[in-house]
Amino acid sequence: MSKKKKPKYYTVWKGHNTGVFESWDDCKAQIKDFKGAQYKSFSSFEAAKKAYKEGPKDYIGKSKTFKSELSEEQLKKIGLPNFNSICVDAAVSGNPGKMEYRGVDTKTKKQLFIQGPFEEGTNNIGEFLAIVHGLAFLKQHQSDRIIYTDSKTAMSWIRKKACNSKLARTENNEPLFQLVDRAVTWLKTNTYHTTIVKWETKAWGEIPADFGRK
Repeated sequence: MSKKKKPKYYTVWKGHNTGVFESWDDCKAQIKDFKGAQYKSFSSFEAAKKAYKEGPKDYIGKSKTFKSELSEEQLKKIGLPNFNSICVDAAVSGNPGKMEYRGVDTKTKKQLFIQGPFEEGTNNIGEFLAIVHGLAFLKQHQSDRIIYTDSKTAMSWIRKKACNSKLARTENNEPLFQLVDRAVTWLKTNTYHTTIVKWETKAWGEIPADFGRK
C-alpha cells in the first residue's frame, strides 16, 4: 500500500495575493506573471503561518539542515568552503518553466544580484547565466573572490563559451535567449581570472544561493 502523501502549505510573501495557501495550484496562481514573487513551501500550516508573519528574510535561500554523507576523513580532505567567494544558483518552476537566478555572498548570504523570473527557462540556462553574471559582477568590482556553483553542466558551458541548451527559442522565451546571447558575447569578448569551483553539496549542504524551494 502506498503511503499517503503529506500535505504542503505555501507561504507567499510577494504575489498577486499574499498569505498561506493549501495547494500548489493556489500558490502558483498568486506568483504567475508577478515579477519578484517570493514564496516557499512548508510541511505544516503553523510553520507556514509563522514564516509569513516573520517575513522572507530568514527563509528565502536559507540552507536546509544537512547530514553529511561523507566520512570524517573525506570531510577533512575537502575542508571548509573558501569564504572569499560568492555563490550562484538558479530556480525553476517546471523544466522548462518560470526561471530566475541569483548570486550571494557565501558567508553572509547577502544577495548581490538577482534576475528573473523569465518565461520558459531551464535550470541549466539559469545556472549558466548566473555564473556569467557573477563573472561580470566580480570583474566590475575588481574582486579576487572565486565563484561557487553546484552545476557541472553550467561549468562546462562556461569553458566552451557556449550555451548548449536544446531548449527551443520561442516568442515567450525570447527575452531570456537575448540575455543568453549577451552572456555568450561577454564570455567571448572579455578576459577574467576568476576561478569557478564546484560547490561540495555532500560535505557542505545546499549552496547558500539556493532558493530553498526543493
